[in-house]
Amino acid sequence: MKEELKKRSVTAPDGQIIEIEPLRDYYCEAPPTVQTPAYTKIVEKLFNWARAESIWILGFGTGCGAIEMRPLMSPRFDAYRFGVQVRPTPRQANLFIISGYLSVKTLKRAIRSYEQMQNPKYVIGLGSCTINGGMYWDSYNTIKRLDDYLPVDLYITGCMPRPEALLQGVLDLKKIIREGKGEGANKYAENFEWYKANQKRVIKDWDMPEYSW
Repeated sequence: MKEELKKRSVTAPDGQIIEIEPLRDYYCEAPPTVQTPAYTKIVEKLFNWARAESIWILGFGTGCGAIEMRPLMSPRFDAYRFGVQVRPTPRQANLFIISGYLSVKTLKRAIRSYEQMQNPKYVIGLGSCTINGGMYWDSYNTIKRLDDYLPVDLYITGCMPRPEALLQGVLDLKKIIREGKGEGANKYAENFEWYKANQKRVIKDWDMPEYSW
């Protein structure tokens, strides 16, 4: 564990000695909870339509597939016409695209980014690497199956899928959201201990809170 995250004693300005445990003092220990529909069916249907028309992608390229995400915003593909745009921080985004291979080191950052996103949130696995490791299937440091660590709403196969395939995948995700089936965040909350056990099994230097929001 990093030195700055270890429990320590510090002297306050008034001379009082206090104990600081960063992972408990700086983060909330409450686990994620399932968000149930709060309104009538017709209102939830309206909400799901609005969610489907406001897809904000977290601008975090995890692998080689990140290069396929950039053309979506170009005039040729013009994802903006579908209500899709890229946002710079997890707090502003509701779609996380795991773009290509994902190393154990990057998984650690991906988990933290995903958990900081606000509900409802969605995950797309882009490329064969997110399904079975792809060409890195025998690598000691590559995640072989993404949905063991994060809830995946949609996979887009290929190595590497073209921007047209990625755009079609986003359109398919919009259909899932409109139908009220984009329940990845609730699935993560329901099976939180299972996901966390899988994550810790591959991340040996775990120095994060249990839930990083």
